[in-house]
Amino acid sequence: MDKLDGVSRSALREQLGAVESPKATKRLMVAIAYKDGVRVSTLSDRYGIPESTLYYWLDRIADEPIADAVEDDDRPGRPAELDDAERRELFDALADSPGAHGFEASSWTPELVREHVEHEYGVSYSVGHVRRLLRESEAPL
Repeated sequence: MDKLDGVSRSALREQLGAVESPKATKRLMVAIAYKDGVRVSTLSDRYGIPESTLYYWLDRIADEPIADAVEDDDRPGRPAELDDAERRELFDALADSPGAHGFEASSWTPELVREHVEHEYGVSYSVGHVRRLLRESEAPL
């Protein structure tokens, strides 16, 4: 039985013209190819996506409005431990040398930024999280 029996090719193509995100485009391309008779195993190989993920996408497209099904669900995650003002303050501090903040170092490292955040804001981040913050700040290290 076709997972997308209740979904027409024209509806999928119409939605393809309306989406903007690359993820939604890929999901619609997979659904269109599936409707055209391409097997899930072939689509998995073609796109490098696990078959279980493709079946999940197809099930969502079959069960939800297409526009909703091809977009990611909201994932709020944990609230940020540093508020926007503290983040701006941190990013401004990274423009200074570490010495200006009491460190005996000539440049910031993720480990040093981690120590600074813990000392100044009482927040303990992993080095990986600090690296994400640094990418966000576009601070040169």
